[in-house]
Amino acid sequence: MERIFCSRAVLVFKRMNRAFFGLLIFAIGPALPAQTLDTGWQLKTACALAESGAQISQSTYAANGWLATAVPSTVIAAQLAAGVFDPIKPAGQPGSHFDPYWGMNLRLMPGTTYPIGTFFSNQEVPADSPYKCGWWYRTRFNVATGGGRRWLQFAGINYRGAVWVNGHQIAGPDEVAGAYRRYEFDVTDVTTAGPDNVVAVETFAPGAKDLGINWVDWNPCPADKNMGLWGEVTLRSSGAVIVRAPQVETHFTADNLRAADLTIRALLTNATGTSVSGVLRAQLQGLALPVQLALPVTLAAHEAREVEMTPLQFAALHVSKAEVWWPYGLGGQHLNTLRLAFTTDDGEVSDTSQTRFGVREMSSELDTHGHRLFRVNRHPILIRGGGWSPDMLLRESPKRMTQQFKLVRDLGLNTVRLEGKLETEQFFNLADEQGVLVMAGWCCCDHWEHWKDWTAQDLAIATRSLRAQMLRLRGHASMLVWLNGSDGPPPASVEQAYLDVERETHWPNAVLSSAAANATVPTGKSGVKMLGPYDYVVPSYWLRDVAKAGGAYGFNTETSPGPAIPDASELARFLPGNKLWPMNSTWDYHTGGGKYKSLSVMDRAMDNIYGKPSSVDEYVHTAEAMAYDAERAMFEAYGRNKYVSTGVVQWMLNNAWPSLIWHLYDYNLQPGAGYYGTKKANEPIHAQFSYDDHSAVVVNSRFSAVNGLRLTALVYSPEGKVLYRAAQPVRVAADGVARVLQIPQGPLQGNLRMVRLVLRNASGETVSHNDYWLSGKETRLDWSRTDYTHTEPFEFEDLSGLRKLPAATVVAKRLPDASGSIRVLVTNTGNGIASQLQLLTERSDGQPYDAVLWSDSFLQLMPGERVVLTGRPLDPSTAVDVASIKVVGWNVAPVKSERR
Repeated sequence: MERIFCSRAVLVFKRMNRAFFGLLIFAIGPALPAQTLDTGWQLKTACALAESGAQISQSTYAANGWLATAVPSTVIAAQLAAGVFDPIKPAGQPGSHFDPYWGMNLRLMPGTTYPIGTFFSNQEVPADSPYKCGWWYRTRFNVATGGGRRWLQFAGINYRGAVWVNGHQIAGPDEVAGAYRRYEFDVTDVTTAGPDNVVAVETFAPGAKDLGINWVDWNPCPADKNMGLWGEVTLRSSGAVIVRAPQVETHFTADNLRAADLTIRALLTNATGTSVSGVLRAQLQGLALPVQLALPVTLAAHEAREVEMTPLQFAALHVSKAEVWWPYGLGGQHLNTLRLAFTTDDGEVSDTSQTRFGVREMSSELDTHGHRLFRVNRHPILIRGGGWSPDMLLRESPKRMTQQFKLVRDLGLNTVRLEGKLETEQFFNLADEQGVLVMAGWCCCDHWEHWKDWTAQDLAIATRSLRAQMLRLRGHASMLVWLNGSDGPPPASVEQAYLDVERETHWPNAVLSSAAANATVPTGKSGVKMLGPYDYVVPSYWLRDVAKAGGAYGFNTETSPGPAIPDASELARFLPGNKLWPMNSTWDYHTGGGKYKSLSVMDRAMDNIYGKPSSVDEYVHTAEAMAYDAERAMFEAYGRNKYVSTGVVQWMLNNAWPSLIWHLYDYNLQPGAGYYGTKKANEPIHAQFSYDDHSAVVVNSRFSAVNGLRLTALVYSPEGKVLYRAAQPVRVAADGVARVLQIPQGPLQGNLRMVRLVLRNASGETVSHNDYWLSGKETRLDWSRTDYTHTEPFEFEDLSGLRKLPAATVVAKRLPDASGSIRVLVTNTGNGIASQLQLLTERSDGQPYDAVLWSDSFLQLMPGERVVLTGRPLDPSTAVDVASIKVVGWNVAPVKSERR
């Protein structure tokens, strides 16, 4: 938090009397009172007000005609919640309230006049927009009786603000500027005990040359540019000295991780005009042995100082047998607690602070190929990630956030990347708890990267924003790396200013100059790349591109096979019925901006590889097959090539609104085909086929060797005839890759073939099962026509035979289950291969079920083959409402299994 009354001197105590302080025994009491100001707010445009901030912030002011709202909320989000736009709800839109995500409704909202597909972030708010004016937020709050100091905190104001309390201006728009800064104001002298205190904040939308919250080619931008109080507002009390930004940093003393040195840091600020002396006490809870420390501190008048407790000062900070924090799938996510309290010499507990931390160590290096390799607790780790997006209107839902972390873990991903959009406290707490690593940094493509246009004020806002985020995030166990730029690195002067902040705030993790490959003077080579693709490429691309662009070598910070088309029932949740087919401008509106304003690249590939679809159902089913194979191939390629490949981030994991591109699960949290392709590829022990050399490979993502496995490879004709069979025993080293066998070219010749790999353990249980449809005619890529979007082919492969597969018949039977899961037995009772089978669920009211995470989907069943599929509802409380389950596939008539 920034405090406007004090300087930023940063000093550190380095030497203390270890013997004396090691004898102190004490207890830290409960945290001092904090009040979240989230309800009771009112909102109104400044264009409709003649009164000043001094008047509006008085308790006697009559706020007639203001909208009731809660905070955090942007202006448009508050208006939507209040029903302001309901009169313009078009005919045919479901629900009682205007939905800006339905069809092209966003274009009906006032101020949304910028050209479709352009970056509104780089344009000014139109003069006739209702968001050209400032918007006022106002609420009353209670102040408890008693002495002490009172602190008003803002976790996010976009973009500028003027803050008034009880008729007094606390800060103006020149001081409150920057969407990612965090503010803390001493309001002791302008507040009184009782319920009649008022805070009023006039907020202003970011301009084209402001460092705001931006949307670029991911999706459109709301007309208010997310202006408003987008972060939490809190009132805290303290004594003379406040304690902020607690941190515990870990350094393992040996590779066996049996002992670690811990360093404690916190910012102490004296809020008074006289010197204050006291003791900073620390408790570490959750370790093998509890740790209690005390450090005497004297602060001069209005002094701010970072205080440090190190193992050189306190032997107790050299800990052994600590439970180590690991990313999900590699170990537990044990979190400890640091509690701090500053007690003045007269015995007053002036302030307390608390944080959770993991005993873990993040590092990175350039390998012998010049690629960026990350290590967690000194072990190399292949980063398998996805790009994260919040809701386009920044609306918060704790339940939705929790569900998305379930999806991340189910996908087998270990990382999410934030390009800007620096999320809520709940997000980072969940990342710590769920073992999901976080890459974070600034966004691309607007003023954040228009450094040639920066003023001295821009640099000041940028560095203060960075300082705020470093202090907020530095203690989180899940933080992997910070990126100072996105699509390119800052110039040397800006990068050095960022590096200075990161050093001063003791950022304990890796820092990259950008997500791109550009080398810089301050930091040298980044070791990462972002050369694309972002649009559709055939599955073989990822293994055949070994030097040109986004193929499976090095660290790809953002890449994707592009479109992700939800099934028809999901399309109907945001596309009007008369816009479902044929494809039209409404479809295009739900793609992206810039180069991604249509689905033409994938559509051309679909027409050439599978044949032109004749209905929305045929289009969707074909697009799902393409997404499954493409996403699986991307993650499999990076897995097979580790550690020549060191990381890949799917662009993106999720969407800010209902979209037809760049997601693994859609806006309604429904897993799609790409989801299940990714989940298959990221199995802990995984058997996979190589498009480049036809080898069968087993990838082990665990930190222990795997023995006693047996891999069987089969090649089938479209009619189900076995053309080839081979089996080999398998042993895979810890975090290793084993090339087990190579399928000869002969059995793969022909118009259409299916390769099946089955990996079993010594007990005969299936560990991994994987099917691939192949064409005897492979796609030939024209590398000379490679850009950051995709690579054009000379000639496409031919999978049109899938449309001619012999019809298959399946039956589905719902099995009883007392655990809250859904179990379905699916049997192929016909004579042909049943292809691309998936389960769809319906509620008792006939609507699609919100989301079920199936053990497998988009699978093939041979004649007579049966499989039990288990589904876990994303929301367990609604499991009983699954009325029926429908099995659909490429060449099967849909069948239902009713609820028993």
